[in-house]
Amino acid sequence: MGILSRKVTCNTHGQDSSYFLGWEEYEKNPYDEVKNPNGIIQMGLAENQLSFDLIESWLAKNPEAANFEREGQSIFRELALFQDYHGLPSFKNAMADFISENRGNRVSFDPKKLVLTAGATSANETLMFCLADPGDAFLLPTPYYPGFDRDLKWRTGVEIVPIQCTSANGFRITKSALEEAYKQAQKLNLKVKGVLITNPSNPLGTTTTRTELNRLLDFVSRKNIHLISDEIYSGTVFTSPGFISVMEVLKEKKLENTDVSKRVHIVYSLSKDLGLPGFRVGVIYSNDDLVVSAATKMSSFGLISSQTQYLLSALLSDKNFTKNYLKENQIRLKNRHDKLVSGLEALGIECLKSNAGLFCWVDMRHLLSSNTFEAEIELWKKIVYEVKLNISPGSSCHCNEPGWFRLCFANMSEETLKVALNRLKMFVDGPSSTTRSQSEHQRLKTLRKMKVSNWVFRLSFQDREPEER
Repeated sequence: MGILSRKVTCNTHGQDSSYFLGWEEYEKNPYDEVKNPNGIIQMGLAENQLSFDLIESWLAKNPEAANFEREGQSIFRELALFQDYHGLPSFKNAMADFISENRGNRVSFDPKKLVLTAGATSANETLMFCLADPGDAFLLPTPYYPGFDRDLKWRTGVEIVPIQCTSANGFRITKSALEEAYKQAQKLNLKVKGVLITNPSNPLGTTTTRTELNRLLDFVSRKNIHLISDEIYSGTVFTSPGFISVMEVLKEKKLENTDVSKRVHIVYSLSKDLGLPGFRVGVIYSNDDLVVSAATKMSSFGLISSQTQYLLSALLSDKNFTKNYLKENQIRLKNRHDKLVSGLEALGIECLKSNAGLFCWVDMRHLLSSNTFEAEIELWKKIVYEVKLNISPGSSCHCNEPGWFRLCFANMSEETLKVALNRLKMFVDGPSSTTRSQSEHQRLKTLRKMKVSNWVFRLSFQDREPEER
């Protein structure tokens, strides 16, 4: 072990999280309605497979783009040669227009302020390298995407301090929660460099309100820190209230071209809205020229292929396609979301009211044997190994209340969703459910707050070698 770096041998990647362990179990025994009908159904992967046919139809009607042709002539050699890290101008222009369209054209985006990255994972990590030093901290509202423990911390040395949000107000971000997180970072001798949010939220499936965005801007302005808004689910908002980008609030508050605006950065990708995670397309948008310059240079370590840029520049430049796609995709997402919610309600399982995303935040507190995170993991194991559904426990998302789970609905067929709901029904109606006392059942349903378990929020700061702190 001594011949390898501490980075390789330390346990700060987060791969031992139940979030990733569930994936491993699924991969050992994946469900297939014909080949493996008793396998594990993947409900832990936020992929959007509901509108592939729309993109496939466009490709069939536009063979030039797919065949790397321009005006009937092959441009394969042109695309095969070296391209610098600034990216194809045609693609950056198309991306800037699409991001604006996705926000109702209420704000415009300058392609010169875009940095292309190999997905949102790379975009978020690059921003950490640009905005913070090892040992600095970013505040994140809970619950948050489990992959952030890897994306933001592992290679950068940056720490995450949770902003504790609760079900009492629908997990909304409060002023007191922001201040408490800031104080907690100070107690740990961590310098806070910013706040990172996902809007719409992963795993909640809710959009950030204008009130919250104003609160966040006021907070980062007073503390003289950064705000990163990860908006990769902005095109998945399928019902009111609509999506509000932090850029819109900056415009409303007349903060454009101010020092505050230079400390607000957006992350976007095509992985969720267009369902193209395999294409590895992400962007950073920043009003700070130094950040744009540094991030562009860093993007050399994770570029988008020229072929991908060329194909997608043609697709995104087709305004009729993008307009119809966004509308139809949102209709399909709402339909699938409603089917999952109504199916769970029929089983006596409720969800947090949501209006976006590819998942639901599901309340299974009444199914716990006790109000502990140990009981949550016990229930999760039963659902993975016995019910054969891979879902994400709330503790993997750093939720401070045991019993919440994230269930994805857009990465499977409607028939597979029916199978999943039927399996849950057999589990809920099965023999084990009758052993729970009615008093315990009611107590767990009405419980709203729980002292945070130390192992759920263990900071990687405590796991580092002294030289790395």
